[in-house]
Amino acid sequence: MNGHTEDPDLMGLQMSQGSFQQLWETIMTPQGPNIAPTESENWDDLDATLLPESTLDDGFERLFELTDQPVAEPFVTPADNVPPTASTVPSTVDYPGEHGFQLRFQKSGTAKSVTSTFSAQLNKLYCQLAKTCPVEVLMLNEPPPGAILRATAIYKKSEHVSEVVRRCPHHQSAPEYNEGVNHRSHLIRVEGSQRVQYLEDENTKRQSVVLPYEPPQLGSEVTTVLLNFMCNSSCMGGMNRRPILTILTLETAEGQVLGRRCFEVRVCACPGRDRKSEEENAAKSLNGTKTASGTKRKSTPLPGTSKKTKNVSSTEDEDKDGVFLLPVRGRERYEWLKKINDSLELMDHVPPADQEKYKKKCSAISIRKGAVIPKSGKRLVTKEDKSDSD
Repeated sequence: MNGHTEDPDLMGLQMSQGSFQQLWETIMTPQGPNIAPTESENWDDLDATLLPESTLDDGFERLFELTDQPVAEPFVTPADNVPPTASTVPSTVDYPGEHGFQLRFQKSGTAKSVTSTFSAQLNKLYCQLAKTCPVEVLMLNEPPPGAILRATAIYKKSEHVSEVVRRCPHHQSAPEYNEGVNHRSHLIRVEGSQRVQYLEDENTKRQSVVLPYEPPQLGSEVTTVLLNFMCNSSCMGGMNRRPILTILTLETAEGQVLGRRCFEVRVCACPGRDRKSEEENAAKSLNGTKTASGTKRKSTPLPGTSKKTKNVSSTEDEDKDGVFLLPVRGRERYEWLKKINDSLELMDHVPPADQEKYKKKCSAISIRKGAVIPKSGKRLVTKEDKSDSD
């Protein structure tokens, strides 16, 4: 053709009837009746209508097919490879979805012996290091086949949320927690399943653990997932007292989120004690007394009211009439302090004249029972005795 350089491989090929006949016999497939020209026949006089239509179509398509185009790579189906989360900052908003995805925790008290306990008031799980924490998964509607559950840990505060939650170096190297384990840096582990996968996103480096969703067994309405948290919240080089959130999502096999639940986690030595203490501090904060840090909560003025300037007299009245809470350890000590407080409250309601009469009456009763000798050694003067001045 004009404008194109001839292919060197075709330079020797002569465009004659004999060469075209060889090319034609090479391309054409033996479909339909064999129609071969005799020696006396000319290829120019060959009637093309005698050949089957499919033979002509296939032959000409192969004749003008471009052999230098790239061949597409075959599609390879990933074998049980679940894609990790790709979002930079995972969402922490609860989303039940159309399947009614919910979580439920077993009821545990605040005794010192409990290894894990959940506070519905704070939406917070308290657990010990490497102890099993059962989490019950409820569904209103059955999810599609192949659905998975993914657990991811992130930091709660905005100044730390961009960092990846990992275990501290001490617990990563501790043999009692890592025997036969390759995923030593993962904070969350899952027990009771051989199909668990520990993943790390290539872009965000966030770690997550994935397991297939299993429908509830016969006679049950929940599916139980056993979570383990493998580092304390106070560990240096790890969480370092920074609060964390655990995000549990229901996803399809392709990674599409169908439901999401989020709760806070504190890994500590005494879950029951810490839960009780934080719930009490939260209750005090809501009542407007003192917050967990010990500072007094400021009151917000109602709309339409002007806030008065605080002066010295108002501060004294606030200190005098304000209500203060004092934590007391031990029942006996509490009863003693309660009696003292009741006596002081009673004195506030009794006039001073009546208080003096009550004191004189108590002194007369004690005298009738017997004279009391003070510590200084002086004898108590009774009505019958007269002093030297008299």
